[in-house]
Amino acid sequence: MKTIGGRRLANREELAAHSGYSKATLSNLWRDRAANGHPEPEKVDGVMHWDVDVWDAWFAEFNKERRNQDRPQGGRVIDRTGDPDEELTPAEQARVLGLDGSAVRHYKKTPPPGWPDPVRTEQLPGGGEREYRTRRQLWDWHDSTHRAGMSGRPARTGPDPRIEQAAKMLAAQPGRKAGEVAADLAAEHGGSVHTWKRIITQARKEPGQQDD
Repeated sequence: MKTIGGRRLANREELAAHSGYSKATLSNLWRDRAANGHPEPEKVDGVMHWDVDVWDAWFAEFNKERRNQDRPQGGRVIDRTGDPDEELTPAEQARVLGLDGSAVRHYKKTPPPGWPDPVRTEQLPGGGEREYRTRRQLWDWHDSTHRAGMSGRPARTGPDPRIEQAAKMLAAQPGRKAGEVAADLAAEHGGSVHTWKRIITQARKEPGQQDD
């Protein structure tokens, strides 16, 4: 961070470290600034920076509103406390998302749109697997899935726009490996390479796309 005139100024990467949220989430908040009132930046050496105190005050108020909107059916509340990078069991993931304890286990067979890939998989003595995800993944997934509702707009329906993004890049770079394309998409749009590989697989099923 930089201190200029007694004010602390942070770029997006520094804000991510300061807040515990990913750069992708912060980028999405900035993108939706017309709806959520995100503070305006100022340029320092040509890079966008935000006044940390101003941003913190805005984010605290934004989270108050978001917690109210994080109460869907049955009064569920998203738990936004704890270490963002802690690896959680399925039962702990369900608690973070305010879901029934068995819900995340069911997601293994029938994942909802955009459900993040596990950061780690543990083999169980009985032959099954336990999938671990971080709080950061769960928060990002929830915010991405519910962003339209948080800003007062109707939730998005229809195809996942990431499939279209992947299809466009595949069409523009037909000779590249899926992992290379996934890495570029993750860098450009956020999310994990594993998630984008899965999206690429879906995109290749679209008309005009072929598997390698």
